[in-house]
Amino acid sequence: MYKPTLFAMTALFAALSLQAQTPSAHIAEAKTIWNNAKGNLQKLADAMPEDSYGFKPTPDIRTFGELIAHIADAQGNFCAMAGGKTRPESAAKKTAKADLTAAMKASIALCDAAFESITEANASEVVGNGRMQRSRLATLEYNTVHSSEEYGYTAVYLRLKGIVPPSTAGRAPAPAAK
Repeated sequence: MYKPTLFAMTALFAALSLQAQTPSAHIAEAKTIWNNAKGNLQKLADAMPEDSYGFKPTPDIRTFGELIAHIADAQGNFCAMAGGKTRPESAAKKTAKADLTAAMKASIALCDAAFESITEANASEVVGNGRMQRSRLATLEYNTVHSSEEYGYTAVYLRLKGIVPPSTAGRAPAPAAK
């Protein structure tokens, strides 16, 4: 997905969720959406077998492990920024499933802590670096949108390996077309 589209999705998400909501309700709703996304992400990282972390459907795209590292790194960056913490060490050079699932877990914990630190008083404070500046809450919402987008990519990797992604596991199969 192109960055302008991701930005538009983030802006739309923020605008729609702001309508007729108190700041506390907006924060709570953003956290609820994050909680759903994070559960899927950790389950996704756990679901892929160790020997498939090097899998890539075509030569010109990332391996599954590289995608997990990217998600963990992006979450670490956004959530450290929003929570006023130091950005964690990059997972980009890690290849082992245990290391990458640990990086995912750590980035999720950092995001949880950032969400816990958001209050009505500080939600609109601008954070960021020269490249990206948003409010604390918008930074966390952007992270959720980005993480969900990346989940969609990695879910395809699971399906190509015959594994049902966590967000659809346990659902009844769709009715057959007539």
